[in-house]
Formats: sequence, C-alpha cells, structure tokens
Amino acid sequence: NPAREVSVNVNAPLLVIAAGGTGGHMFPAQSLAEEMLARGWRVKLSTDARGARYTQNFPAGVEITEVSSATFARGALLARALVPLRILGGILGATVSMLRDRPTVVMGFGGYPSIPALSAATLLGLPRGIHEQNGVLGRVNRRFAPRVGAVACGTWPTALTDGVNAQHTGNPVRATVKDRAGAGYIPPGDYPMSLLVIGGSQGARILSDAVPAAIALLPEDLRQHLRIAHQARDEDGARVTEFYAARGIDADVEPFFHDIPRRMSEAQLVISRAGASSVADLTVIGRPSILVPFAAGMDDHQTANARGLGETGAAIVIPESLLTAEALAEQITTILTQPEGAEAMARAALALGKPDAAATLADLVEALAAQKGQK
Repeated sequence: NPAREVSVNVNAPLLVIAAGGTGGHMFPAQSLAEEMLARGWRVKLSTDARGARYTQNFPAGVEITEVSSATFARGALLARALVPLRILGGILGATVSMLRDRPTVVMGFGGYPSIPALSAATLLGLPRGIHEQNGVLGRVNRRFAPRVGAVACGTWPTALTDGVNAQHTGNPVRATVKDRAGAGYIPPGDYPMSLLVIGGSQGARILSDAVPAAIALLPEDLRQHLRIAHQARDEDGARVTEFYAARGIDADVEPFFHDIPRRMSEAQLVISRAGASSVADLTVIGRPSILVPFAAGMDDHQTANARGLGETGAAIVIPESLLTAEALAEQITTILTQPEGAEAMARAALALGKPDAAATLADLVEALAAQKGQK
C-alpha cells in the first residue's frame, strides 16, 4: 500500500502481530503497534478481511498483510472441510515469510489469523506470546497458551488452563481513550445529564429494546434532565429514534459513534455490553456503568469481563435473563439520584483501570526478545 510507505530502519528489531476478527482483538493490537514503533521497532500486522476493517487508524509504519479467513464456526460444510488445508497453507506461507524476514518476537491477539503466525513461530523456535483480552481464554489462545513464552491478560482474573501462568497487563486502549484517562467526573444532579448507551461496534438489539422503555419509566423530574446518546444497529435506529421523539426525550441515535471516548468522559452513566474494549475504556476513563453481558458469548466471556467491576461496586451487572425495562429503570434511578454513590462507582472503576497497559505489554515483548531457543 503506497499510502503506508514510510522510512524504516531495516536493522531494527521486528515484531509480528497477528490478530483478527473483531475490534476487541484489533484495538489492543493497534495500541501495541503504536508503542513498539515509538520504541524504534519495526511492526508487521497479519490479519484477515474482518480485522482489516479496523486497520485504517493503524500507524503508517505498520506493514499490513491480509490472510484468508479460516474458521470452523461459519460457512457451508465444504467450506468448513477445507479450513484445515487453508490453515496449513497459511502456516507454510507464514514460515516462508519469517525465514525471509526473521521476527524478533511474534505476538498473537486471538482470532484465526493468529494460527499461522504462532504456528510458524513455534516451528522456527522464535520468541512468542499471546494477549487475551477477555476473562476467559479464546479458542486460539487456549491452544497456544502452553506453547508460548508469555501469556498476557487484559482482564483479571482470567480463567486459565492448568499449568499456564499469566501476567495481568490490562487491555491497551486507543490514544483517544488514554487522552481522557481519569477525566474528572461530574456527579448526577439537577442539571442536564448525559447517558451513553453502547453495545459494541454494531450496537445491541437487546439494549435497543430495553433502554428506551426503561427511560420512559423514569420519574419525570429525572427524565427531563437526561440527554441520551444511543448506539443502535441500522435496522433498529428508526424505531428507537421514533420512540424517544414521541415521548419528548432528548436522544442522539446513531449506528456508530466515532467519538465514544469524548461521550464516555462526559457521561454521568454508561449502559453497555461487557466487551473487553468497552470495559477497558470504562476503567481507564472511570465511569459508573450498568453492564449487560452478551449471553451467547463463547464460554460466557462477557460475564467474566464484567465480574471485577460488579464485585468492586464499579458497575451494576444485569444478566440478559433478568433484563426488563422495570429492572433497568430502577437501577438507572438509583444511580442518577444518589450522586455520592455514583461518584463512588466512578472511583471504583478508575481503580481497576490500566492506562499504561500498552507500555506494560511492550515491556513484556522486549523481555521476550531476550529469550532464545523456545520450543
């Protein structure tokens, strides 16, 4: 990509980052790439078509390679049957690439694009590690955890397989989030208050069903002070907008907010899924939240992500099975009518934050670089 051509020192140590699939994998990978470039390293990224959607904001100095997606979870029977061959081809290709330009360290962030890079690094005995964003090891990271020199965890505690030791680095956050780390919290009061509703990069249907109905149930003297920023899927946006408008509720409904760090820092309360990146943002900025973990997540990992916030009083955690408009309205009312309690939630969230996670993870990469002859 000519637009990414920059001057690089070919003698600098090389980090290969393998990540794919979702923003949950890609955002921490981007943060590490930024930190390693600042430390004088070269960085290459290996990702798939889904992960490539998140590469627009990667630094220009990162060399990006797109590999074919290969997952057993989707597609027709024949396509799934060909997955092992595609993975094998990817491993061979990654091995040849690493023989031509030998990495100093290889780091996997989960997703199937991690398989070729980590497998090739294992075959060549290169220093390698993985970063797990969620409170439960994903399938790919679970397989490689016993075979790498370091396992970094974004959420703590993380459920680990027997014999695997890990380091709590935290989840690296984007620069726009770190810029607002610990931003002063304005507690709820008798003035315009901001409520942010986010459900991951694509919004969440269940939040579009429950949140507007809950807002409508709030006492009038509370509701009239609220300004809602609600992220909703395209197919839900019109009905959510109409619901708020019909009840005179001040609401900005969009399929995606490009300025979530700003909106979060200005919010008195955040209602969200419990994705790893969202949880990291909440703890670095320090905001009270109501979390609704995605029940269908593999190994119920979002419940694991939310556990620390729930146990320390930083968040109210409501399982999907218990989410009703009435239950949600009660929690919203409790938080927004008790300013001291809301402030305590904000402080508890901030206490869990790891704003320097990217630097900690970079230190781990440099420690791996000192290791030789892994098996």
